[in-house]
Amino acid sequence: MPRSRSAPRLADVAERAGVSLATASRALAGRDGVSEPVANRVRQVSRDLGYVANLHARTLAGGSTSTVGLIVHQIDDPYFSEIASGVIQAADEQDLIVQICHSGRDPRQELRQIRNLIAQRVGVLIIAGSGYVDPRLEAEAKAELSAFQDAGGRVAVIGRHFLRADAVRPDNQPAGEVVTDHVLSLGHRRIAVVAGPDRLTTVADRLAGVASALERKGLSLAALPVVPTDFTRDGGRSAAQQLLREHPQTTAIIALNDAMAIGVLSALRSHGVSVPDQMSVAGVDDVAVAADLAPSLTTVRLPMAEMGQVALAMTLKPRSSRSRKKSTGHRLIVRDSTAPVPSP
Repeated sequence: MPRSRSAPRLADVAERAGVSLATASRALAGRDGVSEPVANRVRQVSRDLGYVANLHARTLAGGSTSTVGLIVHQIDDPYFSEIASGVIQAADEQDLIVQICHSGRDPRQELRQIRNLIAQRVGVLIIAGSGYVDPRLEAEAKAELSAFQDAGGRVAVIGRHFLRADAVRPDNQPAGEVVTDHVLSLGHRRIAVVAGPDRLTTVADRLAGVASALERKGLSLAALPVVPTDFTRDGGRSAAQQLLREHPQTTAIIALNDAMAIGVLSALRSHGVSVPDQMSVAGVDDVAVAADLAPSLTTVRLPMAEMGQVALAMTLKPRSSRSRKKSTGHRLIVRDSTAPVPSP
């Protein structure tokens, strides 16, 4: 059956934008080699012509879409690998394929991945990982996702505040609060916090929870050492080394994710600091390996695989006029890495 000439083609986009076919293709895929003004012009023309809209409308209406695009901050972080496993499990039950991309917590790279996946005609996009305190860092991504949804694509986000989409909301502030309550209940007052990059909303939310728990005890977060670092094992290790140098009287370290907590434990072991006899350590997330560490890690469980499953399920439901939001719940898991404050 001949193709309807009413359906816009990539060639039509290229001609209207005044660029070559190859340039139009690279621009829509978010690839390098096209200046930002030219890429913006090509994307605007594609929206004006309905090129992307028609592609997705035909694909989704025909029921033939089989690919879910999943963008995570860092695939080797157990937090994201567990979310990805949940998405993959749920996708398999629906005979869908998952294509995973890695943004490295770089909003520009995330934007490129969004554009690339849209150009590859995925029917569903899931974006997992913290948003940014400054919503301007997500403005272009927000516009791309809005256009994708207007074209018939489906979007869900995990841990984001400012993107217009169905959202799974990890209990980040309550998690920071409950882990701090636990450390305080053991008598610790010389507490340090290993935090991630301060531009991430996850860090801000978890710190807000720490601050709330401290305030109930008449304490202030501003009076504690808070070390911003990479949200990684290496970041936790370097932060712990800094704390040992600059705040040797610390008796408890709260890391705002388990990856950093694992790095903290590694640094303390290297320096001969016994956990929990000399130093208590706690994290947030409860990644699978947390129970198998020596000592096993006290942390706050967030249902990561379930978060991935719920996010995909949201995208497969009929669209709602208002974005749906679902909180995850959380649970304190007390293990061997925390103990009462050491005797003087």
